[in-house]
Amino acid sequence: MLPLQNVKVLDISQIMAGPYCTMVLADMGADVTKVEKVQGGDDSRQMGPYINDESTCFSQINRNKKSISLNLKDERAREIFYRLARDADVIVENYRTGVTKSLAIDYDTIKAINPGIIYCSISGYGQSGPYSHRGGFDLVAQGMTGLMSMTGEKGRRPLKTGIAVYDIGAGITAVYSILAAYIHKTNSGEGQHIDIAITECGLPWFAWEAAAYFGEGTLPEPTGWRHRVSAPYQAVKARDGYIMLGCANQRTWERFCQDVLARPDLMAEPRFLTNFDRGQHVEELEAVLEAIMVAQDMNHWLELCDKAGVPAGPINNFAQAMQDEHYLARGMVQEMDHPVIGKMKTIGFPSKFSLTPSQIRSPAPLFGQHTDEVLNTLGVSSEQRETLRAEGCIK
Repeated sequence: MLPLQNVKVLDISQIMAGPYCTMVLADMGADVTKVEKVQGGDDSRQMGPYINDESTCFSQINRNKKSISLNLKDERAREIFYRLARDADVIVENYRTGVTKSLAIDYDTIKAINPGIIYCSISGYGQSGPYSHRGGFDLVAQGMTGLMSMTGEKGRRPLKTGIAVYDIGAGITAVYSILAAYIHKTNSGEGQHIDIAITECGLPWFAWEAAAYFGEGTLPEPTGWRHRVSAPYQAVKARDGYIMLGCANQRTWERFCQDVLARPDLMAEPRFLTNFDRGQHVEELEAVLEAIMVAQDMNHWLELCDKAGVPAGPINNFAQAMQDEHYLARGMVQEMDHPVIGKMKTIGFPSKFSLTPSQIRSPAPLFGQHTDEVLNTLGVSSEQRETLRAEGCIK
């Protein structure tokens, strides 16, 4: 049995934030029905690369779901949606604010049908506030929240992160919020509306930056390959490349000096006595360390760090990460059979449950694959389905 086995979710989201949220819920056992628009479905289906004309982007983030296609502008399709919503526990949507109301599938409308519904809205700026009418995207959020003012190197062009951190962050925020609301519902019987803004979900992550700004008015600036507070906590150069070194406390720094570098004299150097001192002289510290470390290859230093208990690791490319023996041993690369793509690999589950481990029960669905199956459970006859399909109400 999976932990969310009896939870029914309607997913009317697309692209990344909402689908990531519902995929995590599905991985934990929720029965997720993805409702896609009749013209092409989820927009990520049009994102390459493709294998046998099927989007691998869509397939990476929509496993363990069913797909039905409804034209929610059609009253008959909305009635089907209402019938599904009546029996649902959770609805996840990421339309621009106001669109669900215009379609008559908003929280207030659904609440009248199902008072216990947990209705999660994911949007760029949230359901209220002066920017709520705007569309929002991960890249815009990275700029607006100050993240890009801290990323990269000082004086250089602002840089975004390598992945869509705010889209995934919004999905994660939605997951734990939905689970909290579900616990509340089991205790009280009450459903509720959850309002998630992509441009807000990452702000609580700026803990050290908030400490500096609220504490003394210091504006965080780009730190490049270094950490804002700790040193050495950064990329350092060895003979054949860079490694990441994490001396986040005094004891680790001392182990690094004694057991890795065999330079205990560095502990007595006035510029490097404390973490604060090292942070104030980080450029000088880096020069000293690299002058020593360029004499040996990365593996030499990584082995010594491992023996000494000093956190350190390689800077892998994605292929190296996906082939790392540790990730493979912990099931972070999974394989599934897709009816069109064939055998395909996908990212595994970061949460390891001792009793109810997450599972890949099915690959990402084909567009509208389960429309007939789901409508049949509602008592919609094959003749009715053919009429609805011919008139563009379903796909």
